[in-house]
Amino acid sequence: MIRKINYVHEPNDLQCGQAVLAMLTGLSVEQIAEELHNERETTLKEMKGFLRTHGWQVSDERIQIEHKSELAPLCMLSLETPRCWHWSLYCDGVFYDPEHGVTDDFPVCARRYYWEVKNEIR
Repeated sequence: MIRKINYVHEPNDLQCGQAVLAMLTGLSVEQIAEELHNERETTLKEMKGFLRTHGWQVSDERIQIEHKSELAPLCMLSLETPRCWHWSLYCDGVFYDPEHGVTDDFPVCARRYYWEVKNEIR
């Protein structure tokens, strides 16, 4: 199933998680930061809790990957980039990265993990 993702650029260097949540839910980064009571870096617990509260299923298993062919059709990514750990989104062959834009491959990163996400409503 092809999903419609509207790309959201992170408003600042600390809001990649909020931007990923915005792309998935259609809410604004500001709404998400307000609901999380967090305008800075988001934790895995915050990401999963927010999505589950908003009707999404999130896998419990963190899966390490090397190649994009190993990714689930829709998943949130945790990437070890040269600067920091970074949240990103993958959907049906396309990467929606809050910092680097819409691309067909991972941004430069040393380690890559994903959690599959699903929402029957979408």
